[in-house]
Amino acid sequence: MPEPVAPPTAAPTASGTAPMNAPRNANVALRLAEAFARHGVTVTFGQSLPSAFHLAAPHVGIRQAAYRQENAGGAMADGYARASGRVGVVTAQNGPAATLLVAPLAEALKASIPVVALVQEVTRDATDRNAFQELDHLNMFAPVAKWVRRIDRADRLEDYVDMAFVAAGSGRPGPVVLLVPADLLVEAAPPPSPRQARLGVYPLDRVAADPASVARAAALLAGARYPVVVAGGGVHLSGAAAELAALQQDAHLPVATTTMGKGVADETHPLTMGVVGYVMARGARSFGMRAMIDRADVILLVGNRTNQNGTDSWKLFPREARFIHLDIDPMEVGRNYEAHRLVGDAKLTLAALREAMLAQDLTGRAAARPALEAEIAAAVGAWRDTVASIRARDGGPVRPERVMAELDRRMTPDDIAVADASYASIWIAGGLTARRAGQRFLTPRGIAGLGWGLPMAIGAQLAAPDSRVVCLCGDGGFAHSWAELETLRRLGLPVTVLVLNNGILGYQKHAEDASFGAHTDAVDFAEVDHAAIARACGIAGVRVERGEDVGAALDTAFASGAPALIDIVTDPDAKPPISFYARHYPEPF
Repeated sequence: MPEPVAPPTAAPTASGTAPMNAPRNANVALRLAEAFARHGVTVTFGQSLPSAFHLAAPHVGIRQAAYRQENAGGAMADGYARASGRVGVVTAQNGPAATLLVAPLAEALKASIPVVALVQEVTRDATDRNAFQELDHLNMFAPVAKWVRRIDRADRLEDYVDMAFVAAGSGRPGPVVLLVPADLLVEAAPPPSPRQARLGVYPLDRVAADPASVARAAALLAGARYPVVVAGGGVHLSGAAAELAALQQDAHLPVATTTMGKGVADETHPLTMGVVGYVMARGARSFGMRAMIDRADVILLVGNRTNQNGTDSWKLFPREARFIHLDIDPMEVGRNYEAHRLVGDAKLTLAALREAMLAQDLTGRAAARPALEAEIAAAVGAWRDTVASIRARDGGPVRPERVMAELDRRMTPDDIAVADASYASIWIAGGLTARRAGQRFLTPRGIAGLGWGLPMAIGAQLAAPDSRVVCLCGDGGFAHSWAELETLRRLGLPVTVLVLNNGILGYQKHAEDASFGAHTDAVDFAEVDHAAIARACGIAGVRVERGEDVGAALDTAFASGAPALIDIVTDPDAKPPISFYARHYPEPF
């Protein structure tokens, strides 16, 4: 381990006096903390190293939220960024700790989440000498970050910090990495910086699409017979839910979302279809709306990567449809579907598109609206009839649909739902109702790694302390991160964790059986009492084995105002309405 260093020192305040409890002599670590604070950073997710930075940070109002493992710390910074609209910050030391940031940064890169990773390097005089835990971090992080740099000079510190936050929050947001040698942090500090720019929010720079292209898009939509909007997570990133809602309402457009886009549209609105993609089998809210997709002649994609899941392996949309694609990343526009291009910020461009639509003749759109609303209402009604019995099923093992029904009854428009990857994300996408445009449902759909549900929920709760945060995990994913229960307790965050304990890796087992007629040994677990694990960490933990007991357990957890875990023994045969399963498994309805 690196040698301990002396505590850093704080810079004078604007009045020329040292802050309260300030160290006597300022060093580079303090200047680094000051630069982060200037960009609005108030919390960093990190363990002890870089020690000099974490010792300096409290003197400028930055608290340290210590994780148990770096992989989880990266997910916490991700969840914080998603819920706050600010750049998340995670720290780690060189070597094995740094390697554990690769996976969460890869998620942030694919999901376009702005995170700054501050990673300590070996001292400069030890570089390339096989120093303890030395690695080539520049090359290691390059594939999973937008931008990676090493600060070697104190007089360039402000330059590189500013560039890091600009890279994270501008254009298509994403993760960046700042590498800082340990010895640089304890050097005597340069004078305080006069800079005042605050760059820690996103989108940092908003640019609207070309007005002529917007006008052409408006004409295409106004003249379409069966237009459909499919909105992705980029609408959340842009903070454009209100603009999408105004376009939906005033231009009479039906709106569907991807899994990451869930919440950008109010699902109680009569023109909101719900989540589409690979989860449209019988039992899905959008099952009865497939015909609306099949006959679509113009499809507006907004903040949408047109990835495999969101397009049901690129089979969802009709080949003859005309596409309009709005995205901040020009490389995503038209990636999988040739499209009329709208490159720009979703918030500004959707507002401009609404104005351009209002200048069109919308008589046809208005005339078609009652039938559209009736079709959507009929599909939603049929879905409710289909799942009514299973969402009310008593006894055990508990059906996940019953869990979602009980949770949905208690969710408010300001609550934040967080899911782990795999089935948990699908249960939330299909089983909960977005009650306002802009409600957040956080799912790790960038690369969809298991274990990120609980740490993302911790980050989200720190970002939104006045919101109720509920986290849904499968027992397979939860096993990757249950050490962070101690973090949850230590930070005193009132997150309610629901573990769907079916004793298997459900998605893996069911997909293997469907694809190969058999499954590997790795998908079956020994019995685990997750409630006991929670209690061992000092968190209230209960085990629920019957559907009729789920609601009372939720009420108790929510009323406590404290972290809680509910371990729900669920049916290992329960499967979300994944389209691929339709021809392989009997329906439970």
